[in-house]
Amino acid sequence: MTSKEATGGSSPWTVVIVGAGVSGICAAIKLRQAGITDFIILDKGNRVGGTWRDNTYPGAACDVRSHFYSFSFEPNPDWSRIYSPQPEILAYFEHCVEKYDVGPHLRFGQEVTEATFDEDRGVWSLDVVGGAPVEARTVILGCGQLNRPAFPELQGAGSFKGATFHSARWDHHVDLTGKRVASIGNGASAIQYVPEVAREAGHLTVFQRSANWIVAREDRAYTDKEKQRFRSVPLARLWARWKIYLVNEFDFLAFLKESWLRRRREKAIRAWLEEVIPDPGLRATQTPDYPLGCKRILVSSDYFPALNKSHVDVVTSPIAQIRPDGVETQDGRFFPLDVIIYGTGFETMSFVGPIAVTGRNGRKLDEAWARGAEAHRGITVAGFPNLFVCYGPNTNLGHHSIIFMIECQVRYIVACIREIVGRDLAVFDVREEAMARSNRQIQDAMKKTVWEGGCRSWYKTAEGKVTNNWSGPIIEYWWKTRRPDFTEYEERPREG
Repeated sequence: MTSKEATGGSSPWTVVIVGAGVSGICAAIKLRQAGITDFIILDKGNRVGGTWRDNTYPGAACDVRSHFYSFSFEPNPDWSRIYSPQPEILAYFEHCVEKYDVGPHLRFGQEVTEATFDEDRGVWSLDVVGGAPVEARTVILGCGQLNRPAFPELQGAGSFKGATFHSARWDHHVDLTGKRVASIGNGASAIQYVPEVAREAGHLTVFQRSANWIVAREDRAYTDKEKQRFRSVPLARLWARWKIYLVNEFDFLAFLKESWLRRRREKAIRAWLEEVIPDPGLRATQTPDYPLGCKRILVSSDYFPALNKSHVDVVTSPIAQIRPDGVETQDGRFFPLDVIIYGTGFETMSFVGPIAVTGRNGRKLDEAWARGAEAHRGITVAGFPNLFVCYGPNTNLGHHSIIFMIECQVRYIVACIREIVGRDLAVFDVREEAMARSNRQIQDAMKKTVWEGGCRSWYKTAEGKVTNNWSGPIIEYWWKTRRPDFTEYEERPREG
């Protein structure tokens, strides 16, 4: 309980953070370090961690190397592996919450459904399921892009009599031993759980819409000697982080349309495919027909060996319908099943989840984003004052760690909140022309990348506008967010 609640205070919070994932934790730590303690974090779950709390499927791990998938201000010398498994990542964020005393600000079981701005008072009102509205002078939405499971619209999906669940809501009570199991989808989560499921299932069928570009996962455990060096020699930790940064930043070149590096990588991956998949028929199903990077590049060394197993099949014919006892495909085949696992990704286009956001003059955020989400620096949206988005439009990455981007955003947001508090502002609203200018720059740069065309992906809208990814190297994003330009904002003091 905070001092405000202990004394029965009813004034609006200075800040309300929605979401206790990576963004919310980072924002809380940096607010406290800036001397802003009048805030709470609302989360619909029962513990911190966001996507690392929700995704507990077998084999869940990060595809960014551990020493860069962590806060710059809280290095971890004790990562067990080059690529950290999910339980270890979750434990790291729980450690950060404890070390930086974020716990007293957390409010679990608090699902926010609406956020409405009162321009006269300069206050946001947030509706919470089963509770009283919460008021705040500023709001940080840390809902994330990868936390709302997406399900395909399949005829008869509700008729299946066996066990069924999404990979992000894994049902650990279902015993897969000897069962006939289907994975509908073969994306980033599926390539991690498929090898694990293949070890238990009697038969596994992977229903695949398209092939992925997959690179080998050069993973191993860190030795005790290495971990001791990371603990005792800060420069060793720093160099490990910088090395990952430099290698990954160089990899951005592979996402350009006219890239010698991309062509070289494609050739190397095809050669690797020939080595790991001897069957030419199966290999053909795993060979992408679009440029490297157009969709998310996946990282795995055990997915292709799993597909080689005699009790694992890959089906590329589209699903016609789901029946009570299995799946029928459009080529007329029927696959009897006991368990269906949906590895079909997430709803990534809304950015703020199912929250209905209403700004100035009754403007609705979903209407403002009807043609594709846009935000200034991916953080602020014109017409929605005192509202900040973490991991917002055009801040996802194809080559690097999102934690770096989140730290950039939080630094920018805290500077804005200090401006609001220090000048006692009722309205702090990015100017329409500033937001439009920055988004023109992003979309112009996007034309040079492979994300713009050549495939369907969750990076872009159905109309082809790339709304999720940042268009350049991460050092460019750091530069553009290093400090806010307050001339880009309309500021209006509170009255009285």
